[in-house]
Amino acid sequence: MIKAVLFDLDGTLLDRDESVKKFIDCQYNRLNTVVGHIPREIYIKRFIELDQRGYVWKDRVYQQLTKEFEIDGISWEELLQDYITEFKNHCVPFPNLITTLEKLQSLNLRLGIITNGRGQFQLDNIKALGIEDYFDTILISEWEGIKKPDPEIFKTALKQLEVPPHQSIFVGDHPENDVKAAQQVGMKGIWKKDIQWDQVEADFIITELAEIPLILK
Repeated sequence: MIKAVLFDLDGTLLDRDESVKKFIDCQYNRLNTVVGHIPREIYIKRFIELDQRGYVWKDRVYQQLTKEFEIDGISWEELLQDYITEFKNHCVPFPNLITTLEKLQSLNLRLGIITNGRGQFQLDNIKALGIEDYFDTILISEWEGIKKPDPEIFKTALKQLEVPPHQSIFVGDHPENDVKAAQQVGMKGIWKKDIQWDQVEADFIITELAEIPLILK
């Protein structure tokens, strides 16, 4: 019997691709006096390329942007701070996020998040989605000192939830960091489909969050 469902954040609950597009478009508008010499489409496209879907921290991204585009009216540090401050205002949830969490709560399941990333930044994004209070535990790699796929971060979350691995499910979009890592500690792994991968081995595969309660039934 399943007693807990744990989630990844980016690409699972937060539609990070759409959030990034919204943010960088708005950043271009807000800082147009210093980046306006760069065509909008090129600025956005290059940021997304350098970002590598969040796997490159933005200090490196903005250092490269300022160098490539000869941005001299603002420092890369100021651009980074703008990202840290403003990104949370552009967070886009995946469809059925709140209704799915409410349904899982109604089934008396314990809920958790395990996400890699910067502590306050990720927590701000969770709060921006309006979902913080649905979760019994939230683990963010910077604050834990370990990150997925390290099994210890999964074990820590399960210990806090007081649920054994075999009674737990982990939902994520990354085949290795989420699905395989969770399975290796004894959890069931649900892969939320992502166009970056195919033929992923998982206990279940979903395209929508709303499918999770149906799987549990």
